[in-house]
Amino acid sequence: MKKFKKFIYICAVMMPLAFQATAQVPRTVVTGVVSDVADKDPIPYVTVLFKGTGIITKTDADGKYVISTSETHTVLQFSYVGYKSTFITIKPGESQVVNVKMQSESQALNEVVISSNKRPAYRNKNNPAVELIRKVIENKAKNQNQNYNHVEYQQYEQMAFSLSNLSDKFKNKRIFRNYQFLFEEQDSTKIGGKLTLPIYMEEKVSQNYLQKSPEKKKTILIGDKHVNYDSKFVDTKGKGKYFERMYADVNIYENNISLVSNQFLSPIADASPTFYKFFITDTIKTQTPHLIELSFIPRNNTDLLFEGRMYITMDGNYAVQNAFLTVNKNINLNFVRALEAKLNFEKNPDGRYHLSKTDLIVDFGLNQNKGGGFTGQRIVLIKDYKINKAQPDTVYAGPSKVVSPNAENLPDQFWVAQRQQDTLLKAKLSIYKNIDTLQTIPSFKRTMDLVTLLFAGYKNFGPFEVGPVNTFYSFNNTEGFRLRLGGRTTPELSKRYYFETYAAYGFKDEKWKYFLSATYSLNNKSIYSFPQNYIRGSFQRDTKIPGQELQFVQEDNFLLSFKRGENNMLLYNDFYKIDYVKEFENHFSYTVTARKWIQRPGGSLVYNNFENNMLTGVDKLTTSEIGFSLRYAPNEKFYQGKIYRVPIIDKYPVFNLRYTAGLKGVLDGQYNYHNVMGSMDKRFYLSQLGYSDVTIEGGYIFGKVPFPLLTVHRANQTYAYQLNSYNLMNFLEFVSDHYASFNIDHNFNGFFFNKIPLVKRLKLREVASFKVLYGSLRDENNPNKDSSLLQFPTNEDGSSRTYTLGREPYMEGSVGIANIFKVLRIDAVKRFNYLDNPNVSEWGVRARVKFDF
Repeated sequence: MKKFKKFIYICAVMMPLAFQATAQVPRTVVTGVVSDVADKDPIPYVTVLFKGTGIITKTDADGKYVISTSETHTVLQFSYVGYKSTFITIKPGESQVVNVKMQSESQALNEVVISSNKRPAYRNKNNPAVELIRKVIENKAKNQNQNYNHVEYQQYEQMAFSLSNLSDKFKNKRIFRNYQFLFEEQDSTKIGGKLTLPIYMEEKVSQNYLQKSPEKKKTILIGDKHVNYDSKFVDTKGKGKYFERMYADVNIYENNISLVSNQFLSPIADASPTFYKFFITDTIKTQTPHLIELSFIPRNNTDLLFEGRMYITMDGNYAVQNAFLTVNKNINLNFVRALEAKLNFEKNPDGRYHLSKTDLIVDFGLNQNKGGGFTGQRIVLIKDYKINKAQPDTVYAGPSKVVSPNAENLPDQFWVAQRQQDTLLKAKLSIYKNIDTLQTIPSFKRTMDLVTLLFAGYKNFGPFEVGPVNTFYSFNNTEGFRLRLGGRTTPELSKRYYFETYAAYGFKDEKWKYFLSATYSLNNKSIYSFPQNYIRGSFQRDTKIPGQELQFVQEDNFLLSFKRGENNMLLYNDFYKIDYVKEFENHFSYTVTARKWIQRPGGSLVYNNFENNMLTGVDKLTTSEIGFSLRYAPNEKFYQGKIYRVPIIDKYPVFNLRYTAGLKGVLDGQYNYHNVMGSMDKRFYLSQLGYSDVTIEGGYIFGKVPFPLLTVHRANQTYAYQLNSYNLMNFLEFVSDHYASFNIDHNFNGFFFNKIPLVKRLKLREVASFKVLYGSLRDENNPNKDSSLLQFPTNEDGSSRTYTLGREPYMEGSVGIANIFKVLRIDAVKRFNYLDNPNVSEWGVRARVKFDF
């Protein structure tokens, strides 16, 4: 008994000491950079381990590594294919920085006759890594969904967005005094930093069916849950569409992967060995089938390429089992601080693999290295994946995408069950409640009012909003100083009835201009939301420059008041209109219009014709028209702004067809005519060579009409570069009654500048455009051939201002530099012909501001 008591006493004394000793064992933490001893370049994906242990890591894309242990080890081992293994002695129990320079195997030869400071040139020939990637490329087709006759699966996706990399100073600002509950903390080593402010989240669940032959696809949206902001501040659905475009599906088997509105060349694209360097960095034999770790980096680190690693199955399928994609810090990509995509694949019953999880995260910031930013993460999970299970034709009937009637009204239990699939899905869920609470705080409403005023141009007063503010002041040679004030009703007044108005006054011509419209929504939805279905009546008395057509900009925008050359021709127009608009979910729409148009010449523009061989002035023209237009934009996405829909451009075309008939004798209409116009717009992606925006357009006018009713070709006398106008053509310089045009604007995305040392650091991008216009005028509509027609306008010296196109088309082209300061594009524009026309320039410099990634 005495011995037992003695044993208890010893344990009571020694155990705390033992625990204290254990708690005080210091941890060994080693950080550093691994680089090439010859050219000092960092070496990515080097294997770093404590010698003789399984404690292992790899360097990142910049050659950096972190490795730690609580065990006592004194030697670090660094290994990489093509390099001599390096062993470094370290001090256990301390935090230390160890930068390592590795030597190429060729430099380590004992017998050296000729020495060189350069490592051997990378070659595709006789390179086992390149031979492996070519096997992967050869087997791409059979490793994709399209290889199976039938595929079905359920997909869950979650997108979450936060203000990121925030400081405590930012959090403690007075403006956030009432919003402390919004901030969240995370591991400081994660992308986005320690302190974040979640601002948006959406979740979707869909059932998907694919059929190989005949090719069919069906997506049924079962559930849709997202943060809802007040529609007067934010177009929530439009924002969701924009995020979908930015964070598109990552299919590594496609030649090109679309992310942040750009196309990246996949590391297993057909041409990938030309643009990437590949290295076999590990072989994994602990699982079946065996895997090879294949690492890859861009040959040029500023091109739109990935770097990372993927694991290839060695079972004869050469399928990707896992992949990690990121980008180089020097990539020619604006505002992107970090981009990572992790892809996981699961085995099918036939031994092949399907994508089961995608985790994509992108961190944005104005400053590349510091300051607050914006981080978005999209997680996609695939479950219940079934192959070669045929479905009846009824499953594929109707539209390819349908929404379940109660998709937005599912109970919380449904979403809780969906989130059980992955622990990552349960983070930041408080945002739903937080944003609802936020929108009840008066100070937040005031802040959003100010933001809407600054960026959208409208000040909200509940049932009525005033704007747009950028039209309040402008000037031109005819009207002089012009003031304008206007506004419109909001859904707070009525979801059925909408009214809009403005009044403007020119202090030089001393005339009032005004506009009034009333709109009735036929589907009980806002007339600014998709799909539109409304009828509108309006009257407008205002001025217009003949031949000026603007996109997404008000014509009396202050910045467009500055113009080159003579700019003193205006039309004073009275428009009486009734419009009926009908849009469909498949983005087909039609518009029916009835219009009476009274136009009067203004400024130096006069209307004259010959009567009894005498030149006689004409005060006005009156036309009565009915019109019908069709538009089809498959898979279109857009953000609904306060004034315009801003398209989120993708690879899909947009078709337009318009027919207008003039009715003589109806409501004082003076002319019978038929005007038909058609156009197609499409963006063509050319992988590493960038993309081209192409527009084809044509029109024909049947009947005898005066020149103001002809097609007045789009001209531009401002100093802003306009994509759809002729930038060195004068207003009202060319008219036609039949024409065809072709415009191409190509952005090379820095393909050439990226190859030039030093210049590549500026991240500039090359642009080029070419525009050609064929047109003509039949004799019956040519005042030079028929004196009874209104005569073309003339200058003070009697020379003509307006011309017809001859056998030779009008042509102009430009070359330029884009991405200057990340937002500015400057073009040198050349006009190739019709240089004898008065007041024209052969060369010009134009600028355009565009926010782009």
